[in-house]
Amino acid sequence: MAARNSNSRVPIGRKIDPLLPYSIISEKTKKPRLRMRSLLGHCHYRRVITWLLAVGFLITLVVIKSRNSGYNVGGYLGKGSKTQAPIATATVVNSNGETVVMLTGDMDGDGKLETVPEDEYVTDDEKKEALEQLQKMPWLKFPHLDGYFHGLRTIVSKVNLQPEYPNTTDQAPLPSPAMSDHVPKPQRYNPYNHGSEVKTCYLDAKKTVPAPDLYAYNGVPQHMPDPGIGSYKLLGIRDDICFDRFGRYGPYGLGYSRAHGGLDTGLDTESVGSETVWAETGKIDYTEVNWAEAQDSCYQSNKHRFAEVDPATGELQAPTEKMGRIAVVIRTYTGFKWTELAVLNFRALINELSLKSGGEYQVHFLMQVRNIDEPIWSDKWTVQRIINDNVPAEFRGLVSLWSEPQMRLMYPGRFGETIENPSGADIHGIYRSAHFPLQVFALQHPEYEHFWNWEMDMRYLGSYYEFFDRLGKWAAKQPRTLLWERSARYYIPAYHGSWENFTDAVQKDTVASGRAPIFGPLSFDGKAQLRHDEWGQTMMPASCGVDADRSKCGVGEEADIITLNPLFDTEQSGWVFADDATGYKTPPPVAAPLSRLPVLADGVFAPHPVFLDRAWYPFSEIDAAFNAGRDHSTSGPGSPFDQLNEHNHKGTSWYFNSEFAGLLWRRWLGYAQMDGRGKGGGRAEQGHERGGKTEELDTTSSGRLCMRGVLVHPIKFEHPSEKP
Repeated sequence: MAARNSNSRVPIGRKIDPLLPYSIISEKTKKPRLRMRSLLGHCHYRRVITWLLAVGFLITLVVIKSRNSGYNVGGYLGKGSKTQAPIATATVVNSNGETVVMLTGDMDGDGKLETVPEDEYVTDDEKKEALEQLQKMPWLKFPHLDGYFHGLRTIVSKVNLQPEYPNTTDQAPLPSPAMSDHVPKPQRYNPYNHGSEVKTCYLDAKKTVPAPDLYAYNGVPQHMPDPGIGSYKLLGIRDDICFDRFGRYGPYGLGYSRAHGGLDTGLDTESVGSETVWAETGKIDYTEVNWAEAQDSCYQSNKHRFAEVDPATGELQAPTEKMGRIAVVIRTYTGFKWTELAVLNFRALINELSLKSGGEYQVHFLMQVRNIDEPIWSDKWTVQRIINDNVPAEFRGLVSLWSEPQMRLMYPGRFGETIENPSGADIHGIYRSAHFPLQVFALQHPEYEHFWNWEMDMRYLGSYYEFFDRLGKWAAKQPRTLLWERSARYYIPAYHGSWENFTDAVQKDTVASGRAPIFGPLSFDGKAQLRHDEWGQTMMPASCGVDADRSKCGVGEEADIITLNPLFDTEQSGWVFADDATGYKTPPPVAAPLSRLPVLADGVFAPHPVFLDRAWYPFSEIDAAFNAGRDHSTSGPGSPFDQLNEHNHKGTSWYFNSEFAGLLWRRWLGYAQMDGRGKGGGRAEQGHERGGKTEELDTTSSGRLCMRGVLVHPIKFEHPSEKP
């Protein structure tokens, strides 16, 4: 969960893959004439001829054998009969020097002889299993997209990009794009719009090492798909650039050894041209970096820009022309396994959000102490011991601890009976009340105006600042009228069209439903007074007055909460925690609808870009799967968060059960993956292994991957050696 609260060559992947539907020959192999002597003297052609002769010999042998014996190979099979198994095999060498086992027989029971690679042969049992999977997960019928896996040598400008998907003129997957003879160079990327008032921040106490920049390429790989859900343009995030692993993480220690201050990671991947990212700064030595000191120093240099806590009241000063600061609170726990790639990720997050912004953000780790017998409130030595045992030295100054016993002390009230508790967990635990420790943290840190709640297994392929900043600015522009209704739906550009069309559709659905729109907190029996009620104030801004233009209501105010998944009504939604509510006197259905109503009113779901691993056609299929709830939303019966429907998210780049997110992330990092692509399709961990150093170094490869900024989750492991 993440939310902001207040308070001309052919890439090797296509060329050698026997499962993909295209067979494209490199321009280098196209000769107007070939003499027999040249033909046999060239290893590439000799292998092809060997293959053809072997297959031809096999077919001839099988035909002769079938005639002499009177046995009809793969002959007519009566109803209920099984497909005749292949009766002959041959091992040949393909044009890439690989050994391939060829099968000859009637593969599909049509009475005709076929010769196919062994890994394309599908038995009846396999067909049955595939059919069962298809019935459970209909999205498996859609073809895989290849456009994510083209590399640096296929980069084109945005104006020349032909997205593989969504595409109304050509059917995916598209043929592999032409390749350039050279790899372009990345450029320093600056998503900040700061003036001279922002003072430079440094990694070291002596202020000799300025916070580094990340690097991006101008353009994106040809056929790179556009998001199936969400939008770059809508949020103001650039989609005409891409990031490779070295431009993204090289400034933070990827690609060089510990002896030079790096992390010894990325050395086992292809790295042609990576030196560019260190040309100006050199390879930064992170051995002695202390991120807490670096953040505090940055804030002190820029504190003239920010609102401060009033010493008299202990609360943040009333809104002024000065900015409010934002805390990014990362949830972690004792026992979390820190890896080199995790360290890289959080170095990037701190540098890009805090140091490069001049202290606009401050990053903290909120760590759960799982051992409930640890007296974390007793003395500072116990606290420091726990931190030292569980957190790398460079991050230790950023950590705050909490535990369930501590939350019981902070929230001692009688919560009453729980309607349903599927997890069996305590109400004070992280599983059911992650907001408890976050609220305590907020009370302890009045200097922050907003709080982002972040998780350890989330990654962003792009600038963290650009993502956080653009989401916040977009959310502030949203009118409160029908805000909750829009936030209960996925925005699907290929289906809905423009955002204005989407907004109109939401209004029509709301009117047709006969339900009153949500417009601020509702009253219900037993509701306790909120602070504004006690003070006789309203939660609504002046722009929402009786005579005000409703289309301008709330425009320009900071959102109370920004979410990265829709805000949906859990009643009858099938979500596993739909009835996990406590403190109400009445059972469902009266209590259940209240689960969607937070204390705050300005709640926004930000439609960030989400990629699909397959070409969903027609585009209405996406809407039918992800907005299948009540009134074409994610709420109520038919919700995509129903346990029976959550499988639809497996091929997306963002959801807790996604298979595609981790696969795409590891391929981008340069590691080979079983990606399920090919004839008949498949899922992650199925199909053929693709990518990795050998493939990316091949002269026919398009090189390492380059992706637009996209949020991926969950990332349960990164380096292949970490695989559970």
